Amino acid sequence: MNQDPRRAWLDAAITSWEKPLLRLCFAYLCDAALAEDAVQETFFKAWKNYGRFRGEAEDKTWLTRIAINTCKDLMKSAWARNTDRSVTPDALPEGTASWDEQDDTVTRAVLALPAELKEVTLLHWYQGMTLKEMAKVLRIPRSTINYRLKKAKAILKKELEDWYFEDE
Repeated sequence: MNQDPRRAWLDAAITSWEKPLLRLCFAYLCDAALAEDAVQETFFKAWKNYGRFRGEAEDKTWLTRIAINTCKDLMKSAWARNTDRSVTPDALPEGTASWDEQDDTVTRAVLALPAELKEVTLLHWYQGMTLKEMAKVLRIPRSTINYRLKKAKAILKKELEDWYFEDE
């Protein structure tokens, strides 16, 4: 019995992108339960619209766009507007890299960036997206993304200026 191609695609997408999307959604929503809901909704929307996916972008790009839109919709809800969703890095879903106490400062600095700068920082440095992929996901010119990345890097450099030290 052959497996439905849509089901095979969904299984592979979940295996590859569930954790990165969960981290991204948590950074947007600052709430673990909401982030899990957003990821589940992302995969549901992808499943539902699989037939309309033209393959002009990679799965990663398409799923990231859906996840960002889902997070933005959740943030517009009345509940989200009236809830304190301050982020603590210890609450971030576990990633693939090992956690280091020193990362706490960097993570807090990234999460404190203005929304448009945090968005490009998360996509580029945390999701590993190229400028081209980010332009497709965010639907803005590469030059704008490049400007935002440089601005975010300058803010982080200033913010973390005294933080870095070398082990002796």
